[in-house]
Amino acid sequence: MGAVKEFKEFAVKGNVVDMAVGIIIGIAFGRVVQSLVNDIIMPPVGMAIGGVDFSNLAIVLKQATEEAEAVTIAYGAFIQTLIDFLIVALAIFVAVKVINSLKRKEEEKPATPLAINEELLVLREIRDELKKG
Repeated sequence: MGAVKEFKEFAVKGNVVDMAVGIIIGIAFGRVVQSLVNDIIMPPVGMAIGGVDFSNLAIVLKQATEEAEAVTIAYGAFIQTLIDFLIVALAIFVAVKVINSLKRKEEEKPATPLAINEELLVLREIRDELKKG
């Protein structure tokens, strides 16, 4: 029973739950970025370079036969994946920059002075008199 208890403690720790939430949000974000790239960015890019659809670009090494499929190097899919990566990296970079700038603004705010009550003033005066001798 000791191993089960240890696993339970591990599984319900905050870090594990936070990681799971991060992974789920990351997967959803990946789908959004994939749609952004495939449905919004790539059509104009393809049109600008002459109607090329990157996903269909490939070099045929061996033609298809009745027994086997064609052997190809699908460099278009690689280009598409590379563009996806660059867009995700840019989105994360921008998000981190925004978060860091917000943190810096919070750090730059001066600490609000504490309300000084009369007792504190009296205690400070007593302290100062004691220091003088």
